[in-house]
Amino acid sequence: MSRARRIDTHQHLIPPRYADWMHAEGIRPGGVDLPRWSEGSALRFMDGHGVRTGILSLSTPGVWFGDDAQARRWAREINEYSADLVRRRPDRFGFFATLTLPDVEGAVAEAEYALDELGADGVVLLANNDGRYLGDPGFAPLLELLDRREVTTFVHPGELPAPEVPGIPTFTADFLLDTTRTATSLILSGAIDRHPGIKFILAHAGGFVPYISYRILLTMLSQKSKARQAWTILDQGHQVPKLMEVFKRFYFDIALSASPAALPSLLEVAAPDHITYGSDFPFAPAPAIAFLNRQYEKYPLDATLRNAIDRGNGEALFPRLRA
Repeated sequence: MSRARRIDTHQHLIPPRYADWMHAEGIRPGGVDLPRWSEGSALRFMDGHGVRTGILSLSTPGVWFGDDAQARRWAREINEYSADLVRRRPDRFGFFATLTLPDVEGAVAEAEYALDELGADGVVLLANNDGRYLGDPGFAPLLELLDRREVTTFVHPGELPAPEVPGIPTFTADFLLDTTRTATSLILSGAIDRHPGIKFILAHAGGFVPYISYRILLTMLSQKSKARQAWTILDQGHQVPKLMEVFKRFYFDIALSASPAALPSLLEVAAPDHITYGSDFPFAPAPAIAFLNRQYEKYPLDATLRNAIDRGNGEALFPRLRA
């Protein structure tokens, strides 16, 4: 069955030296303690949850903390660590290369090195980088490279450029808003139209994007015409399917989002061949992943679509994993 062959596009690694760095800085990603991770623990998790291959990525906070040179050193170390892991276990692991945004020059150089020399399966970008979202014109040189090379680009949320709310961990809602902001930035800036070759995977079912898709459409229209005209166009209805096509350009993983509350919105908005399985291991503990997997497995999906989410859509993004 497809469950035993899943391709997990949202799985993280935490190299030992990077973990030491985070602990020394007192950083708690998403407002939680940095979990323990090892190659062995990842394989045990995968074997117990039907995952054949995990595409590994570094999670927030990434490597940039105001020092470009430091970020470049850490990105190179993490990418070489990841590439070595994949070389030893190419059937079980892939990796998204860590870049250095908002250092654009460093990000372009590291993307080229990781793709050409290390065989990266794609790149990972944080939704915001020092408060700048991915539609920012300053990021155009990197997006042009990723577009030209048709790179699969995993977009993971980071800390919002705003104060935390006491008592609410940032992973609870802020992460979802961060992803929503950057997807909206890509749409409203026109970057999604200018760079059609980039295969953006939005983490956690796109945050709030599916649920507020019509609000985003209204914003798109109000930029081009008066708000009343925008309402009229939406109310007529016949243009709505065409306008909604912009959301079908994104890919969406189902990490921590395969619930009976979230799946209907996602399935209404996403293209069926643009949804991938995701776990969020090890930041999501195995029992939580098992619970959401059960919700997903009992959700009434067509067998063809379930197979596509579990594996087929991942194979299309990463042809080397085709059986």
